[in-house]
Amino acid sequence: MDQDPPIFTMSLHGDDVHYVKAGGGPVVVLIHGILGSRRSWEQLVSLLVQDFTVIAPDLLGHGDSAKPRGDYSLGGHAGRLRDLLDVLGVQRATLVGHSLGGGVAMQFAWLFPERCERLVLISSGGLGRDVSPILRAPTLPGAAWVLPLISAPWLLRGGEKLAAQLARFGLRSGPDLEELWRGYVSLGDAGLRRAFLATIRTVVDPGGQTVSALERLPAVAHIPTLLVWGDRDRLIPVSHGVAAQQAIAGSRLEVFEEAGHVPHLSDPSRFAALLREFVATTPTPATDQVDRRRRRPRASRAVRRAATGGRGAATSGRVPHDPRPRPA
Repeated sequence: MDQDPPIFTMSLHGDDVHYVKAGGGPVVVLIHGILGSRRSWEQLVSLLVQDFTVIAPDLLGHGDSAKPRGDYSLGGHAGRLRDLLDVLGVQRATLVGHSLGGGVAMQFAWLFPERCERLVLISSGGLGRDVSPILRAPTLPGAAWVLPLISAPWLLRGGEKLAAQLARFGLRSGPDLEELWRGYVSLGDAGLRRAFLATIRTVVDPGGQTVSALERLPAVAHIPTLLVWGDRDRLIPVSHGVAAQQAIAGSRLEVFEEAGHVPHLSDPSRFAALLREFVATTPTPATDQVDRRRRRPRASRAVRRAATGGRGAATSGRVPHDPRPRPA
């Protein structure tokens, strides 16, 4: 892809959501991690748009999307993602989630199994208690007072000192450090900082992760699942991927050697090829495989009607509580 993918803005339930939508073919939804955004996927979007329709949103509280005081739980994110796909007319998709995004993808598959064709979990959260102190620290008392200090411009200009401290936790220069650095810089925004704390405290406490999907994974075993991990992940250990692979019958685990928490960015070409192969060789679940008792309703009639202006034709412009997409 020779040019940047188009970015759109949708007012969903009164909150602006920014997202990328580009390409053609089977739909792949890319869900970023904590302190990430659609920009985290830039390298991969350019590699995938030739084969897929790629949708990469900024989750609420992240990137350029709205940062209200509200529900930042995994279920809240999954529900908003379902409504976004409803408005875009996407009935089923392959979900690719990184870190926190993996937890959102698993929650989506649990709540709306008929909408999930495949699951791709990259260094996913929600699969074990043990995580790095870097992820546990923001849940400690007083973190709200400390975060503005560590993201202050004068401190960030001394980046080499901060990088040295992060190296103590096993983070080396490269994609891992670049992604974490981008996250630290973003914490200078008060709204994003508040949303970050609200998000991480729904899944992590000072002792580690508080949410585990392991017991629920057998219930979504009919959904083809690919797990991708770096063998040097110091934020969420590869042992979590091993445990998930054992819990999901027929799933597949791919470990990227010499990679950390962002294996898809350490070797984006390898990951793109792996995703193409996975989609091409795994059939989508038949509808009779979905437990209909666990189906959830689609977005409300009012939301669907607003998406088409009540006439089936989308229009442009900013209308309060209007979920229609518009160029950003």
